[in-house]
Amino acid sequence: MTLKHYFTLCFSVSTLTLSSSAMVWENGDHSTSAGVAFSSDYAWRGYSQTDEEMAISGSLDYSHASGFYLGTWASNIDFGSTSSMEIDVYAGFGGDITDSGVSYDLGVLRYMYPSEGSLNWNEYYGSLSYSLFTAFVGYTDEYAGSEDVDAIYYNLSAGYDITDTGISLAAAVGYYDIDGADADYTDWSIGASTEAAGFGLDLSYINTDVDNQKLADSRIVFTVSKSV
Repeated sequence: MTLKHYFTLCFSVSTLTLSSSAMVWENGDHSTSAGVAFSSDYAWRGYSQTDEEMAISGSLDYSHASGFYLGTWASNIDFGSTSSMEIDVYAGFGGDITDSGVSYDLGVLRYMYPSEGSLNWNEYYGSLSYSLFTAFVGYTDEYAGSEDVDAIYYNLSAGYDITDTGISLAAAVGYYDIDGADADYTDWSIGASTEAAGFGLDLSYINTDVDNQKLADSRIVFTVSKSV
């Protein structure tokens, strides 16, 4: 599973520290891939995780021909915690549903924050994809490390490659249903990506319906990525 696929399914298209990820090793049914990205912001489901500053992220992934995958991803963060880094570990299984044209992905993701373990939490996710569209649902009962706080994130995304241009378009809308007064919100994004001189380039617009929170305001995010 590539890092871009991971973000599309797990964080939604509104997370834009996407990285190109190329296969660096393959042996029969086994393969690995890795990537690194430099972004003007790490935006997760509409919220900046780096106080609207630059983010550097990287990944390492393993996949098996059966559909099983395992990987890790890390980025700098700055959202008021004592930790300056986020490390995610994830595992899942995906594949096609017979000849229907529908594919699925089921997995679990662990968000970890070194030096502030109280923020660590798990999310269980599933998605279905058909043609241009992907529907994603992620559930947790310990949102942002808070015990007994349930949260469900719904996201619908679409991607389209413009023939013979090398340009890909993407759009997404998500809704976060979080326990607690006035915590629910909607986020959305639209963007375009391409490759040049071996680098991935992505430019996206992100916004939410959250009022009076600077880190959830509308923003333009630019990302340069490279497989390693």
